[in-house]
Amino acid sequence: MNKSVLSVQHIIIERINRLKSSIPEEDLKSNFTEGLYMGLFNAKKLMKNRKKFRWNDRTYKVRMLQLNIKADPLGGASQAKGIVVSKFQKEAAQPSSGMRKCCKVQLVKSGVSIGAFIPGNLAQKFVDEHDEVMIERIGGKQGRSKGNIRGIRFRVIQVNDQPLHLLWKGKIEKGRR
Repeated sequence: MNKSVLSVQHIIIERINRLKSSIPEEDLKSNFTEGLYMGLFNAKKLMKNRKKFRWNDRTYKVRMLQLNIKADPLGGASQAKGIVVSKFQKEAAQPSSGMRKCCKVQLVKSGVSIGAFIPGNLAQKFVDEHDEVMIERIGGKQGRSKGNIRGIRFRVIQVNDQPLHLLWKGKIEKGRR
């Protein structure tokens, strides 16, 4: 080997020894022995720990136990039928000051009562109590409410098997049940 390479190696080894002597022995042990897996089968141990501790991650747990479907009133479906229990108005969030027309719908599938927005100008005239309506998600971020209607996650799309947007445009008449 070249003399210059040997001298550089010698200098590096001396510096490492000086650093080791300046650090207390307890700190060296804790840094190099606890929580650090070395050896031939360390990958198996690391994989086993990763598998065990990923249950501490909330998103993993929700995904694996399918909690979002269990907590969903529609049960993972995109639309559901229900019966209108009552109509009410909800005040819009801060910058706006309008009253949003909504209705309370009891789902046929699960019997759960939820609030649903009635979209369209004067569309609430076409939705009466005991009507059968079809609802769908409004489409807010992560299944939450959208826009300035607080707490309302769903909207009415059909009344007695007639599309609501055609009813309030005056193109069809409301079906009788």
